[in-house]
Amino acid sequence: MHAITISEPGGPDVLLWSEVDDPRPAPGEVLVEVVASAVNRADLLQRQGFYDPPPGASPYPGLEVSGRIAALGAGVSGWAVGDEVCALLGGGGYAEKVAVPAGQLLPVPSGVDLVEAAALPEVVCTVWSNVFMVAGLRPGETLLVHGGSSGIGTMAIQLAKAVDARVAVTAGTAAKLESCRELGADILINYREQDFVAELGKATEGYGADVILDNMGAKYLDRNIQALATSGRLAIIGMQGGVKGELNLSALMNKRAAVTATSLRARPAAEKAAVVAAVREHVWPLLSSGAVKPVVDRRIPMSEAATGHRVLDESTHIGKVLLTTG
Repeated sequence: MHAITISEPGGPDVLLWSEVDDPRPAPGEVLVEVVASAVNRADLLQRQGFYDPPPGASPYPGLEVSGRIAALGAGVSGWAVGDEVCALLGGGGYAEKVAVPAGQLLPVPSGVDLVEAAALPEVVCTVWSNVFMVAGLRPGETLLVHGGSSGIGTMAIQLAKAVDARVAVTAGTAAKLESCRELGADILINYREQDFVAELGKATEGYGADVILDNMGAKYLDRNIQALATSGRLAIIGMQGGVKGELNLSALMNKRAAVTATSLRARPAAEKAAVVAAVREHVWPLLSSGAVKPVVDRRIPMSEAATGHRVLDESTHIGKVLLTTG
């Protein structure tokens, strides 16, 4: 088969469409013939040499795919060759085939295109596990999403609105904010021109956000604490703004607030399977009904993965960038 390999740490041009050995499904795994994968920030970090795959995972980039089951490993039940699926991966999505633990498989939701289903596993599992399973967003609460027009952001807006929460977003252009508004965002903040703490305070009459989903890390840490409501929960899922920040514990204690930081990729298979099962139970009906949808910016041939990485580097996209094998 062919897969995207990384010749050496560096820019997008180190991504090569190479002939490699086919994977074989181990016991408890299935082999998926890949139709599409998606570009995630973690893939850019891996390309640069900063984010190695977890032990035992494929060396190729790619944290999610859609496609069809080509073979079943020993002990797998509930799935059949030919089933259309999407899957959460520890790596290996930028390839024509990938072996996946059966617990990380999801059926393609009815009404969702097979290619566009590749836009779902990573973002839905990330949002559901952080915003709902960990931070416990409830109806009537306010969620602040940084990077509202990203793949994560567009899904977070929709899922929060589906449970009748109020949604505030930050984004860097009027066009991105308009896309967020169309998805249901209530409070729109241009982080290039406005201070999100002040704007959120105005919009909520000083209350703040019950939950903040943050992809920036250190750069926003202090202001995120300022923006939290009493008993608020800050969920950190990215470090685009740095890895080390100063935390005002007094402010955190005065608000009786909580800070969590998680990554999905390195979790044990059993934890990933639990998240996937929760997503199938709670989110898949929303996708099948059309209440929630994948947001896709563009499709690019997988052999041209470097182009997809440049799009994310430039941050001009809205929603997900997909890589297709067909």
